[in-house]
Amino acid sequence: MSRSVRIRVPGTSANLGPGFDSLGCAFSVYNYLTFCEAEKTEIEGCPPEFSGEDNLALVAFRAAEKRAGRPACHVKIQVQTHVPSAGGLGSSATLLAGGAMGANALLGLGLDRKTLLDLVTELEGHPDNAAPALYGGLTASMMDNGHPVTVSLPLHESYRFCAFIPDFHTDTRAARRVLPKSVPHRDAVYNVSHALLLGAAFASGDTELLTLALHDRLHEPYRRSLIEGYDAVEEAALSRGAHAFFLSGSGSTLMAVYTDPEFPERVLPQISAMPHRWTVLPLLPDRDGACVL
Repeated sequence: MSRSVRIRVPGTSANLGPGFDSLGCAFSVYNYLTFCEAEKTEIEGCPPEFSGEDNLALVAFRAAEKRAGRPACHVKIQVQTHVPSAGGLGSSATLLAGGAMGANALLGLGLDRKTLLDLVTELEGHPDNAAPALYGGLTASMMDNGHPVTVSLPLHESYRFCAFIPDFHTDTRAARRVLPKSVPHRDAVYNVSHALLLGAAFASGDTELLTLALHDRLHEPYRRSLIEGYDAVEEAALSRGAHAFFLSGSGSTLMAVYTDPEFPERVLPQISAMPHRWTVLPLLPDRDGACVL
């Protein structure tokens, strides 16, 4: 009987307002990947165009093998996705983290989580989604000499999150292109100060401080024009009890932070009546990160 392992990886949100390319949080929406020893390599559970050697889970599986000095082996990968693809909830990071962890567990590679983060970040290009996908919770990351440095930050248990997901996607490359090549010094200072206080607000549960701190001048003002309905969804969320509102990654998902459990039910009727069939998805922070089930 061939060996198999099943990996669960949480979806994530990057940036979190002023934490551009540095802050990330894992949430209670998951992708599942099963890896089995096989006589030929194959991938199930995704469209045929994503079932080749360039499948992100397989790319990360191969990268982990190479990092451990192992030859490529045949593997069957079964993918079960619940994280929306290309929507700002870290779907690519789930596949990369799952592939690397799957190889590590199935083949007994002995790679620690820091090495897995280094590997996934190299493939992903930045650690803001990779870190929470692997570690769970709220993370802050930076790059040092080409390698990620990540710390886990406290996140008060009262905070809940609500994702607003439209029926269209934002092109990540287009979202990068709209960003200016330079920003005023005052905007850089604005973001540094707000990001520092945002960390304190997330840790303490101080919702008034959260409302003040979760604002950005480096990416959201430029990207919001790419998302039709941004202003209307934001107004609906804030007028019905959300403490703060931000763009998840580069979109198209938008995110609200709230503490009242009835918030999703209150905001649902107005959001449902908007164009683009917005989905309202209440989420809790995931504290575990990628794990072997």
